[in-house]
Amino acid sequence: MNIFIIVAFLGFIGAFIAGMAGIGGAIIMIPLLYFVPPLLGVEQLSMQTIAAITIVQVFVATGSAVLVHKSNNFVNSQLVIWMGTSIIIGSFIGGFGSKYVPEEFLSIIFATLALIASVMMFIPKKNTSESEELIFNKPLAAASAGIVGALAGLVGAGGAFMLVPIMLYILRIPLRITVGSSLGIVFFSATSGFIGKVLSGQMIWSLALAITIGAFPGARLGGKLSKFIPEKTLKIILAVLICGSAIKMWADILF
Repeated sequence: MNIFIIVAFLGFIGAFIAGMAGIGGAIIMIPLLYFVPPLLGVEQLSMQTIAAITIVQVFVATGSAVLVHKSNNFVNSQLVIWMGTSIIIGSFIGGFGSKYVPEEFLSIIFATLALIASVMMFIPKKNTSESEELIFNKPLAAASAGIVGALAGLVGAGGAFMLVPIMLYILRIPLRITVGSSLGIVFFSATSGFIGKVLSGQMIWSLALAITIGAFPGARLGGKLSKFIPEKTLKIILAVLICGSAIKMWADILF
């Protein structure tokens, strides 16, 4: 099976989940691109290649899905400005510097971040009313976004799988505002990370096109579906996706 078709199909799946759950999709795309092609008889892609085309998927998915969530009034502009500005800087540094990081270390970084995020998703959270005026610690929000951006840029992620637990449990943002706003923040991160990978010569344009073809319709469909899914179900989906990816990546690294 042609790798172009495989990547396009996987891009649709990753973007659909991204739009539905409020994540960039890297937490899904990286394991999919790493494990699925060999199962279909295609040569395994390198982590550098996976990181490069994943950031394209994140860019397309978040850009498409955030428009849908914005129309539902689930995007907070102050959150996006404070965290988005900070994450741009970190993501560019991580995206550019990933060229000089060994592949095995990139896999370990991603698996570690996913494991930490999965643990955070199971921490009990005090319910917050969606109607309350949103007040959050702006310096803490900016600092955490910058750190997430740098780490996510290394592995080709937008960082939503780390931002979502931070926004929910540290900044105490309501779930639906977290889902919508995280997409806007990660769009900034993905844009910066994409530029970093292009400038460092890591982008494979044919595969970038393939993942874009699949990601655009997937993100739009997932974003529209999100509105009709109960909050408790959304949280379970997020937790299972993040935890499952973490376990799978660590199993591959260790065994």
